[in-house]
Amino acid sequence: MKSYRKELWFDTKKRRELINITRQVAEALRESGIREGLVLVNAMHITASVFINDDESGLHADFERWLEGLAPEKPYSLYQHNGAEDNGDAHLKRTIMGREVVVAVTEGRLDFGPWEQIFYGEFDGKRRKRALVKIIGE
Repeated sequence: MKSYRKELWFDTKKRRELINITRQVAEALRESGIREGLVLVNAMHITASVFINDDESGLHADFERWLEGLAPEKPYSLYQHNGAEDNGDAHLKRTIMGREVVVAVTEGRLDFGPWEQIFYGEFDGKRRKRALVKIIGE
């Protein structure tokens, strides 16, 4: 069995962003040479998420509204975590959206269902962040 590791880096411009990383993950799979196996993609930051869903702007707006309803950014005093930092909401959003995804690799490609795409969800951005791609297989 072979394994391959690659980090994907992002310079987030806003506090919250959803970044479609499907192409970068597919490129890492090509680089690996692995034809059958699994791809793990996980956020390397406790206030970020990796998840699979549809790349549709209305849905992205729905995520924003839903997450803000569950864990609003402000008032900062809402969270006991906030003190030196103001990102208590981002930790909760990450927990809701999840840390990682695993995708099957079949015949050298990501084996998705219809409309599935991989996203990096940033909830405390405006700085350099990363995700890990780990591929195992033959």
